[in-house]
Amino acid sequence: MRAKELLTALRSGACDARLRAVYGEQADLTDVRERIGSVVRGFTAHFDPDETRELSIFSAPGRTELGGNHTDHQHGCGLAASVDMDTLACVARNADTTIRVLSKGHDAVELDVGDLAVRAQERSRSQSLVRGCAARMSALGSRIGGFDAYTETRVLRGSGLSSSAAFEVLIAQIMNGLFCDGRFDTTQIAKIGQYAENVYYGKPCGLLDQLACSTGGVIAIDFADPAAPVIERCAVDFTRAGYALVVIDSGANHSDLDNAYAAIPGEMCAVARWFGAEHLHEVDEAAFFARRAEALAALGERPVLRAEHFFAETKRAQAQLAALRRGDFAAYLALVRASGESSETKLQNVRLDRPDGDRLLRVIRRAQALAGPTGAARVHGGGFAGTAQAYVPLDRLDAFTAAMEADFGKGCCHIVRIRNVGGTQLL
Repeated sequence: MRAKELLTALRSGACDARLRAVYGEQADLTDVRERIGSVVRGFTAHFDPDETRELSIFSAPGRTELGGNHTDHQHGCGLAASVDMDTLACVARNADTTIRVLSKGHDAVELDVGDLAVRAQERSRSQSLVRGCAARMSALGSRIGGFDAYTETRVLRGSGLSSSAAFEVLIAQIMNGLFCDGRFDTTQIAKIGQYAENVYYGKPCGLLDQLACSTGGVIAIDFADPAAPVIERCAVDFTRAGYALVVIDSGANHSDLDNAYAAIPGEMCAVARWFGAEHLHEVDEAAFFARRAEALAALGERPVLRAEHFFAETKRAQAQLAALRRGDFAAYLALVRASGESSETKLQNVRLDRPDGDRLLRVIRRAQALAGPTGAARVHGGGFAGTAQAYVPLDRLDAFTAAMEADFGKGCCHIVRIRNVGGTQLL
């Protein structure tokens, strides 16, 4: 549809069934329609002033990690979900070989699909993710052409909801829809995004974030075979269980953390190599503990403690899934609290050796106190200076949010719901 037709369809309610299927029965469709209208108007202002181009709308949600903190890169098990905060794009093919992506509030991305080599100067920039997705899809046999896209997002950087994975999935889905006839499934889309982040962006992430953004809903993932991760869906309604899921931005300095993040898989892999393996999943847990003292002497305390976290955390993620499936939310939350304690004391990704380096830890402890004995709080995602996650009883939610924002800044709390559809062509 062209811009005028699309905006008319939105106003008339003709798109409501599709929007509700993606965003859920509880979604505020007025808000969704307004957001789509905004990206359409943004696109026309920058790329289609005559409103003659055929437009498509794509969406990719953010994600929340529910269990398995730093287990994916060691081929363990994780638990994650996509959420109702997403990135939207209005898109149209163009007649040349140039990809142009303009994201509200950010510098424009522009590249030619004839030049898809890794560029060192693009490391840690959005342009590298676009180039990386195009390069990977081209290597897999798809002919990627030029397009223009205008995006707006609610998956804000620093929100802990994986804005980079949402962006990667969005770009890969745009290319999949415009040029590949939808040939790539959700797992392949996730792998394309991970490739772009690992090889082009320069961050050695696992696959959990991309899978959650791409697949949708609550998913348990077994990464034992990273080429073919086993994904299981699990229907969960936290509200029905009496809780709100809250992600809290610690407000700490996020700069210069790449080395801290990279040290975790680096040290875990060092332990694995000491046992003659590449990743900890390949190491027998009983053999590890039988030779723990030797490993301590050879490698030092932190790598060994991080390995201990992996062995316990990957089993915890499986136990969390089992608790959710049998409806035992109290057991699930006990495992969440245990995960948080292990991340703090063994994985050691909740504080940094720098001024205000304990801010995330203070956020977690304050959140746990406010959530009460039946609630839970833990580190969320990569950690260090990022975000906390809390399960807050609904009767405590207003007081919880007010107190957290008074202590750590207005807008630090993001109340999220599970979205059951991952990255998709929306309209």
